[in-house]
Amino acid sequence: MNLYRSVRAVAGASGSDAIDWESAADAAKAATDPGSLALEPGERRAYASDVREARTAVRTASRVEFDVPNTVEIQNRHHWIDANVETFERVMGALEPHTDEFPGIARTINTGTMTVLLAFLGRNVLGQYDPLLLADAPNDDHALYFVRPNILNAAEQLDVDADRFRRWIAFHEVTHAAEFGAAPWLSTHLEERMEAGIANLSEGRFDRRTFRDLDAAMTVVEGYAELLMDHAFDDEYADLRRKLDARRQGRGPLQQLFRRLLGLGLKQRQYERGKRFFETVVDARDLETAALVWEGPEYLPSHDELDSPGLWIRRVER
Repeated sequence: MNLYRSVRAVAGASGSDAIDWESAADAAKAATDPGSLALEPGERRAYASDVREARTAVRTASRVEFDVPNTVEIQNRHHWIDANVETFERVMGALEPHTDEFPGIARTINTGTMTVLLAFLGRNVLGQYDPLLLADAPNDDHALYFVRPNILNAAEQLDVDADRFRRWIAFHEVTHAAEFGAAPWLSTHLEERMEAGIANLSEGRFDRRTFRDLDAAMTVVEGYAELLMDHAFDDEYADLRRKLDARRQGRGPLQQLFRRLLGLGLKQRQYERGKRFFETVVDARDLETAALVWEGPEYLPSHDELDSPGLWIRRVER
């Protein structure tokens, strides 16, 4: 970790955009220990086995045929930053003012802010299913990442078996691959709402309905993943979830601020709300009824239906 090089990279931010993305990535990596990728004998095979067995188990539980991404990477923290800075640039680039030049001091501040956020995520993300939303090429493959140093560090801090913890992360990310496999329309649905919301923000307007729709869709994505985990994972994992949640809650004020800025608290609420919705649906009907959410965008529960699953059941069973 080289804080001097990080500060220097931020101070040298240039260009005409609001954020110098190359400098932000360089500075984030300079401020972040990459962690080791010195895999133990058989460890690469263990990752591959986890993903393969998760795919089989989730296919069986969901009764949906899908494939895991062609891109499955075991990464260090710098690899994760490089893989995700392009995603941030795609999403946030549309928010930048349409001018030929951006004030230098503002660019430096924005680049510094993005550096801090990239470094924070790079040190904390465990695994990631990346559907590559808003990618330029429509046939870009989705991707699956495992940040090995973070997985090992979290397993040690939580005092849990590293192999079991890694396997749990693999199952969780593969459930997301299953969702996008079950619903080929899902990527387009999310992209359209993201683009509409971003376009309105760039013009100084906040489209509440668009963001409510996006929040509802992401709540379904998070909640259904947990439903599949309950049926597909071949071990109890309540202790892993409990310890991981306690670790997140126990972080200091600065880390909690970063989580709020990044919307990670929102993601936790989406997971809890979505899990309650699907548990209620399965209790009232069955797993097949819950899977109707992937029949098409019109089958997604509305913002209100998420809190009243009975309304959604009656609507889709008509």
